[in-house]
Amino acid sequence: MSDYDDTLNDIKATMGIVPGFMQALPEDVLVQDWPLFKKYTFEQSAIPGKYRELAGLMVAANIKCPYCEAFHTATATMNGATQEELSEIYFLASLTSRWSAIIHAQAYDFETFKDELQQIGAYMQKR
Repeated sequence: MSDYDDTLNDIKATMGIVPGFMQALPEDVLVQDWPLFKKYTFEQSAIPGKYRELAGLMVAANIKCPYCEAFHTATATMNGATQEELSEIYFLASLTSRWSAIIHAQAYDFETFKDELQQIGAYMQKR
């Protein structure tokens, strides 16, 4: 049996099917990519699965990818995310992109921005 066949079998054992979007990849790419995809989607890492998937959903919303949005919503839910958490993530995704747009449009000096963040952090740690 080849590494590719082993990979297909592992994907099927993990997800129940081998999705077409994975089958469409070159064999060597799938063999190399699957272990990382599996680890950071379905296994334990330093960041709990629910939080990884909520972060993925925030990114998906900002890059406006319906495939990623559907995937990360489903996997966040599978990892225990509630509707309340998903609703907050929708807002947080917009908050990040909105403030990014505002600051970029201002052409705000990055060094000033970093200095002000240091000041804010120091102040908040004292509180």
